[in-house]
Parts: sequence; structure tokens; C-alpha cells
Amino acid sequence: MAHEMIISGGTVVDGTGAAPTRADVGVDNGRITRVGDLGGEAAGRTIDATGKIVTPGFVDLHTHLDAQIGWDPEMRPSSYHGVTTALIGNCGVTFAPCGKDNRRYLAELMEAVEDIAANAIMDGLPWNWTTFGEYLDTVQSLRPALNVVGMCGHSAIRFEAMGDKSCDEGVQADDGELKRIVELVKESVEGGAAGFSTSRFLGHRVPDGRLTPGTWADARETKAIQEAVVDAGGRGGLFQVAPDMRTRFQVEREMFETGAELGCQVLFSGGTGGEGDGGVSRWAEFLGRNNESGRRITSICHTRPSGSFFGLAQQAFLRTPAWRELMKLPTIEDRVAALKDPATRERLVSEAKEKGGFGQVARILHPMGTGQFPDFDLDNNNNLQKLADDAGKDPVDVYVERLVASEGRELWNLWAFGGALDNQWNYMRLPHVVPMLGDAGAHVGQFTDADSPTFLLGELTRDRGVYTLEEAVHRITGKSAEVLGLKERGNVREGWHADLNVIDYENLTSCHPEYVRDFPHNGGRLVVKSRGYDATLVAGRVVIENGEYTGNRPGEVIREFIRG
Repeated sequence: MAHEMIISGGTVVDGTGAAPTRADVGVDNGRITRVGDLGGEAAGRTIDATGKIVTPGFVDLHTHLDAQIGWDPEMRPSSYHGVTTALIGNCGVTFAPCGKDNRRYLAELMEAVEDIAANAIMDGLPWNWTTFGEYLDTVQSLRPALNVVGMCGHSAIRFEAMGDKSCDEGVQADDGELKRIVELVKESVEGGAAGFSTSRFLGHRVPDGRLTPGTWADARETKAIQEAVVDAGGRGGLFQVAPDMRTRFQVEREMFETGAELGCQVLFSGGTGGEGDGGVSRWAEFLGRNNESGRRITSICHTRPSGSFFGLAQQAFLRTPAWRELMKLPTIEDRVAALKDPATRERLVSEAKEKGGFGQVARILHPMGTGQFPDFDLDNNNNLQKLADDAGKDPVDVYVERLVASEGRELWNLWAFGGALDNQWNYMRLPHVVPMLGDAGAHVGQFTDADSPTFLLGELTRDRGVYTLEEAVHRITGKSAEVLGLKERGNVREGWHADLNVIDYENLTSCHPEYVRDFPHNGGRLVVKSRGYDATLVAGRVVIENGEYTGNRPGEVIREFIRG
């Protein structure tokens, strides 16, 4: 038998959690047609995977590529890191449903929350939709490289139903407005949305400083939405939450349990703190008890400490008048030249010190180095405060010296999330946690975690043994696909979609984030590439080969799911 493609000689890690096995994989017509010994069979193309692993494509459960697909259908940087299916529409921030008069508002809301300029969004998208289903039609027409799953968002729906007051604390939907919210949710799910997303996070604000629509919605509204998701799409439809667990912990957990009891697949962003076990035992009890009783509740989490990158690309952290003036210079090279001027440098350093410098943040700010690959400092040997103490200097001096020495290339990683490493790794190991919070398309000039799967497999699995290889792959393929209700995706299995990775596992690593200006209106963002992905296939076609695009864009907007 002749195949369109054979991936030969690889070690298959099939996404089920089973032990790796040596096998060839035959691909035809976008599907996996054989898994086994194909040594005597011919193929139009053969990919030699000897010494490599073959995995299902990764399923990223948290991206914000909703706008970016309009001008970057390659869906970078997710596609650099083995992702073949991306969930968009997280945190309640979506562009549909949307009446014509509300387009600019939703673009400005995305700018305020996710750092993508509203003008880029307005000019980079065709805006030829009103309903969520029509938005998905548009995404398909853009021919994305990867598969796309969409959720309708609370911000768009609540603003459409309630107008400006939708952001006001203490203002709840009246009966007519709630009816309209429910209608829009049902219409969106019937049009292909996998479910609904909302944000309760107190850091997500609209341009005037109020919190995003939906943040203050009461249990009457969220329950009605959850019922609408199930009524329109069946049991297992998504109810995704970016929660606020600090001030409304019990309220949020009750909302999760209500949704799961009604039949939703509840998906929330979680993590740990630094005190005690960071809440791991509490979450183990909550997730275990609910899932054992049949309620489907899943958490996603960061794979590495993150929160913001500082340096000379877009954010300097220090915000005195001199530093603000420095960052207004048009290029990194101009900013380095200014730092090298003795008078300018003295002013920058003295102002920063007078304003308190880095304060306690110096203890959670880590340089990523200037070597061939980034140093994530997982042994916590090189935070800014320690470097300064070792050198007998002020952290401001060390920071400036390193910026100059690196010609402005070095970035400093703020460990705002996931910095209590043992706690975070224990949380990641809980059975109902998926270690995938790439956030691609969000906070684009501030930081990027889109290399989460690469970091997970390389730094955490191969180098530190946080997971076994088969368990790590299972979490971000088979398990993630199950959470979304994907049909015949997430495993290397005969008859299933040929969304696959061929990975040089021993050499898999993230590259340094690069600041580029490739958004509309010369907008800047951070992009992180990888080394080790020999090939990423979507629907049997190679979209990434040895870290470079092939030009293929076979992605599908997925609108049908396993429910029940």
C-alpha cells in the first residue's frame, strides 16, 4: 500500500498516557491511516523520525488570538510550539456577537485588557459579522494555519444587552436584559461556539478604569448563562472563567459547582501561592470531590513563573520622568545609546533610586541572559536582589549595567505567577489540572508564555522530571481534547485527524523572546520561537518544518463537539 506520507522510525507517545512505543505512522487524506510497522510500504513523502518522538498536536486551552488571526493567520507564536488546535475567546473578551455600533468599543476593550492597539484591531479585521457564527465563518475564510475553537464572551454579550451600565458594580441585568443575554448565548452556541467565557479578575479593566462587563454579574445571571450553554449545545459545553480567588473565593467556587451540576464543562485559570502548600490541598479536595461525583471541573495553569518581561523593548519597570522619556525613543538601539551617555545615565539611575528603585520586586525579577537560549533560573540563583547583593551594588545599577552590556537585548522575567515552584508543580500534578496557559495573543508587548508546551516538555519533564513524558503529552493532547469535546483529535490513533508533531525531544527548547513590529500600524509584540520541532502537521499537511513555515494553512474552525 502507498501512503501520502509515512513518519518512520519514531517513538510514538500517543496522547493517552500509555508508555511510548516504536512505530511508523501512515497519513492519508488528512487522517492517520496506519500505526505500526510500515517498513515495506511506499509513500509520497517520508519523514525520518528515528531518534525522535511523535505526538499528537497540542491543544492550547487558553489563547487570545481572536483578532490576530486577521493579519497573522499563521497564528504565531503558538504554531512555533507544536500547537495544532487553539481555543480563542477566553476571559470574556471576544468580538462577537457585536452590533455595528459596538465594534470600536470591543476593540478598545481588547486593547485595555490584552495590549493590542484598537486601531490595529479595527483595520486588521474585516468586521463583516454580527453573530458569533458569522464571526467563525470569517475566521475560516482567513484560512488559519491551525485549528480554531471559539467561545462567545461575557463582555461582548453583556454590553450588547445592557450597554454602558454593563460595567457598573452593583448593577444587575433586569428581566428583559437577562432574556437578551440568554438569547445571545444560545444563538452563539448554536452557531458553533464551544461555550461561554467570563472574567471575574479584578485586573481586567475597560479604558475608563471600570472592570470588564460580567465581572460583577450575580449568580442569577451566571446560572442563566450556564443553563443556556447546556440547552443550546448539550452537556459538556464550556463555561470558562478567569476568576478572582482572593476576595470572592467562595462565590467563585459556588459558581463553578453550579455550572458543573447543570452540565457544563467548567474550565478555570488557577495556580498557587507561596504560603504553605499554596492551596494545593484545598484544590485537590475541591477538584477531586466534584469530578468523582460526575461534575466536570478542570483547571489550567502556568507552566513557568511569569507575569511580565522588562527591559528596553516596551516596558522598563522604572517609570520616573527620565525613564518615561527614554522609553519614548523610537528603537531599542536609540535607548541603548541614551543609556551609554554618562549624563543621561546618571539622571536615569539617580531618579530611579530616589523613587525607591525596584523595592521588593527585585527579589522576583530574574534576568533571562544573553546566551543561545534563555535562562529561566529555576534554581532561583540569579534574581536581581541577589545579583546586587553579591556585587555590593544597588539593584538599579545592576539592572542598567546589564541592559547596556546586552545592547538592550536582555529581558527580565517578573515571577508574578507560579513563582513558588514546588507548590506550582504539585498543583500541575493534580489529576484535573492541564498545564497549558499559553495566553498567545494577549499582553503581546508585555510578555509571552506561548512556549508553555515547549517549556513543559523540555525544562520540566525532560530536565526536572515533574511529569513522565507520556503524562505530560497526555495532559496537553488527549486530556485537553477531551475537555473541549474534540472529535477524533488528541491521540495518535488510526482513523483520527493527522494533527501531529515530530519532535527532537533531547534538543527541544524555547528560544529567547524577540520584540518585533509586525502588527498593523507598526504595532510591537514579543514572539518566541523554538528548537526541536522537526515537523508540525495539521490535517496531514506540514505547517512548520524545522522551525520555519511551509506556507500551508489547513486549519479548520471546529464547530461540532462530543457532548453528553
